[in-house]
Order: sequence, then C-alpha cells, then structure tokens
Amino acid sequence: MLIDCHNHLGADLLFYLHGDFPYAQQLVGMTQEGGAMGITHWVAFPFVSYAAMDVTKFRSGGIAFDSGGLETVPYAFENRRLLEECQKLFPEEGKRILPFVIVDPMRHTDAQAAELVKLRSQYRFHGIKIQSTIIQSDIKRLAHEGKVFIDLAREWNVPFLIHSSVAKDDLWAQAHDILDLAEANPDVRFCAAHSCRYDKECLDRVNALPNAWFDNSAHCIHCVGAVDDLPYIAPKNRRFDSDYSDPGRVIADLAAAYPNKFMWGSDSPFYSYAAEISGKVVKLISTYEREVTALKAAGDEVVRRIACTNTLKYLQLPDESILS
Repeated sequence: MLIDCHNHLGADLLFYLHGDFPYAQQLVGMTQEGGAMGITHWVAFPFVSYAAMDVTKFRSGGIAFDSGGLETVPYAFENRRLLEECQKLFPEEGKRILPFVIVDPMRHTDAQAAELVKLRSQYRFHGIKIQSTIIQSDIKRLAHEGKVFIDLAREWNVPFLIHSSVAKDDLWAQAHDILDLAEANPDVRFCAAHSCRYDKECLDRVNALPNAWFDNSAHCIHCVGAVDDLPYIAPKNRRFDSDYSDPGRVIADLAAAYPNKFMWGSDSPFYSYAAEISGKVVKLISTYEREVTALKAAGDEVVRRIACTNTLKYLQLPDESILS
C-alpha cells in the first residue's frame, strides 16, 4: 500500500481565468497516472478558489467576496462536487480515494459548518484541508470564527491538512501559526504541508508535538527553490541541512531526522507551477513520475514508513477496510 497524502481534484476557476497553470485534475486521470507508478490510495480535496468568491475579478487575479459569486457558502459546491465524483460518479475508482473537505477559516464559517454536517450524513470523508494563502484568509482565524471547524474535527476525529508558508509576504499561512494552533489543540491532529518549506525550527517543532505531522508535497520544485535560494523556501540559516540538488537524498534525510512525522505527498497537479508574474513567465515544472522516483530512491523501508505507516497513524481511519 502506497498512499499519496496530498492531491487536488476538480478545477480552479481563478487559475484558469487568470492564465495560470495548473488549473484542473480529474479523478480517473489521477488514479491511472499514479497507479501506473505503484500508488494505491490518494488523499484528495478540491482546488482552492471557490464559486462563492467574486468570479468577475478572477481574470485580473483579484480576490474579492462581496458580490459576483455563483454561490453563497464558501466551498459548499466544491466539497459536494468532489464527494459526488468520488462516491457517486466513479465509485470503483473512488474506493481508492480518501477525501478531505476544504474550508475557509474566516468567512461564513457557521454556514460552512452546517453544510459539512449535511455532507457527513451522506458521504464519507476523512479530514479537513485549508489553503489560506490564495484566498487571503488568515489561518489564525481558525482559533476564532473558524473554531467551529476545530470543534467538528474533534467530534469526528478527523485531522487538518494545512498549506504552510515561511515567505515574509505571506500574511495568511505561516507555518509557525499552524503549529501554534496544533499546540493549543492537543486532541486534534494537524499536518503542515510542504515540509514547512524546509524550515528546521518548524520541522523540529512538528517533531516535538504529539499531534503534528508534515508532508513534503511539491517536493521536487521545492528542492529547486532551495538550490536557487528562492523566497518561498526557508533561508539558509534556518533551512534543514541536506543536498537539495538530489530530491531523493532530501527525502531520506528528512525521514531519518523525523522518522514518525513525515508523510509523502505529490501535491498533484501542483507539483508544477507556471504563471506570468510582472511580465515574466515563471515556470517550476516537475512530474508525478519525478515525485515517485524521489520517494522510491529513499529505499523500501522509508517508502513504507512515509507513504503508509505514518499516514495511517495520522488519519486514524475508523475502519481500515475502507482501504481494501
């Protein structure tokens, strides 16, 4: 059993209309591509922008919420669409999917929670995803108006998987803020995505917290960012020490340093990113094959641990026959 703990399904209208890449992935294509490389199960959640945002601003890259939305409740459409694709449209392929719902921790949180309760009575899902950077929603609000989601995670015994950042200009998803939330809620499980951008202080803190994990989603392009000292990666004085020119070596080193807290994920299809920024095309391109190749280079024992054992401990599935 090999579990990819970080994948997006569906479409992102903001990325599509603004001209960014990637902007979509469908269930069957993902399972066929990953399955050909030995992946057996996928944690999956919707893309990030949602139909209750002001879609009229998307072509200019604008983020607004007051009007122009196709829906009224954040992520209500996207979560139901994901679960219907996995469990109604493609139930055979969907047996291999461990769906997570996605939430906005700051806006209309009570209405979102009410929709999740309805979904919970109709479909299975196993966690809660947050990507607060793109929607400009401060992750710290999870302790305030977003506390309803922490309460639901506690009641349902499901974990959070939260996009993390260390970039100075990211006001919404700082890794240390996510770990503050984990520390304040020791009976709820948290995963900080993207290896905390290789920030050793944050990784060490994950290791010390009994209810915290990290995933290495979009690993290969993050290694490129480390080699090139790009601003979305922790600076050298805070960076976990490894040879970032060799993504497989980095996985092996992280697995040795954090043996029980590291989960492997591809971030499909966001293992690649391309966009025009300030008149210049920026491209960070990997493939699912490269992500899996880096994983397997670390050796069979590491593969079993970070793509199965640790992930199952994080998920705490109520019935592991779900995986059969």
